[in-house]
Amino acid sequence: MQQKSSRPRLLQAMLDAFSLPDLRKRILITIGILVAFRFICHVPLPGLNPDQLSNLFQQNALLGMLDLFSGGAMKQFSVASMGVYPYITASIIIVLLVPVIPKLQALSQEGESGKNKINLITHWLTVPLAGLSGYGQLVILQRSGAVDASSPMLTVTIVISLIAGTMFLVWLGELITEYGIGNGISIIIFGGIVAGYPTNIRQGFLATSNPTGLAVYIAIVLVTIVLIVIFTEAHRRVPVQYARSVFRGGKMYRQSGTTHIPLRVNASGMIPLIFSMSIMLFPGIVASYFDTGGGAAHSIVQWFSPSTDLPIGAFYWVMYFFLSMAFTFFYTIITYQQQDLPGTLQRQGGFIPGIRPGKNTETYIHGVINRITWAGALFLAFVAVMPFLARTVTNVQQIQLSSLGLLIVVGVVLDTMKQLEAQLVMRRYEGFIK
Repeated sequence: MQQKSSRPRLLQAMLDAFSLPDLRKRILITIGILVAFRFICHVPLPGLNPDQLSNLFQQNALLGMLDLFSGGAMKQFSVASMGVYPYITASIIIVLLVPVIPKLQALSQEGESGKNKINLITHWLTVPLAGLSGYGQLVILQRSGAVDASSPMLTVTIVISLIAGTMFLVWLGELITEYGIGNGISIIIFGGIVAGYPTNIRQGFLATSNPTGLAVYIAIVLVTIVLIVIFTEAHRRVPVQYARSVFRGGKMYRQSGTTHIPLRVNASGMIPLIFSMSIMLFPGIVASYFDTGGGAAHSIVQWFSPSTDLPIGAFYWVMYFFLSMAFTFFYTIITYQQQDLPGTLQRQGGFIPGIRPGKNTETYIHGVINRITWAGALFLAFVAVMPFLARTVTNVQQIQLSSLGLLIVVGVVLDTMKQLEAQLVMRRYEGFIK
């Protein structure tokens, strides 16, 4: 029997985790890989003009937003400038193609072997996506004079290095998943985002001339974090009963078991924000290739940049708001269609009390999903425009805070804590969560 301790519960749980050799090993491996990731972010690519690069990021809000997700690697133009986002893009594309392409759909139903084949296809798709993203990023920097554009061989070398950097980070993420704690790819993204928070804190001190605005800004951020935790954990429980036959004493008895299906309010996670941000940033990125300081290309860059200047900034954030809602419904519907909950219930002999199996069950479940998705969609849309609202209300312009980054950080922390909790509970230790 484990003895009770007078230490705070969180501290005691951490000590319990480090007292277990296998769990301690997993935690240390995860920390070690994150340290290696941060070292990689400081390995610069050749042909760089640091002063010109710094000026470019100060003048371009679009690049500043993208740099937040790389943990400053893009601003240093390192081999890790693109992070693992080409892999995330490839994963999303494959998820959308699985219900459309019969061969991929068949692979998804082959269990672990099919999952491994789909994962391999995702890796191969990541390579050209990383190449295109790397070349586009390089063209922008070369046009501004931040990177030397005199040698085609140098351009090829840089693009290959960027692809290699992305694939290396994906490999590090998979090592964390296999030998560490939590989802490796998510933790790599988490590490990059958190690495930029000290800069935000330092910039926050520059806003001390507006203490009231800074206090309100901090309050908005804290409220947003609380909402993220609530909506990430919120779900609707749909009761389900299973009828089964049991032989006992040579006779057959009918027994029934009751359980529930947890339908998450925010079933799509941060995917809708990634979709929406990609669509909103894409026109500005393309137009920036042709931006000479004026004309239509320059106007497109301004309108499709995350600026707080009105009315230009309002257009970007209003479109971001409605796109986030639309993609929340779109991705949630696709996710639940792939799960086929009504069909699974019918095959397993389960039914919802008061609802007939088959078409009626499908109609009922889809109705519940549509109703709770409205709450999830409005929540994600609010989180999406939170930085714009916070800056507009408080007039604090020095802090660059990404709503998507905040959502990812909170989600990864919750997921990792749950995995640690499960590991401790399996060993009969008291965990983090009551």
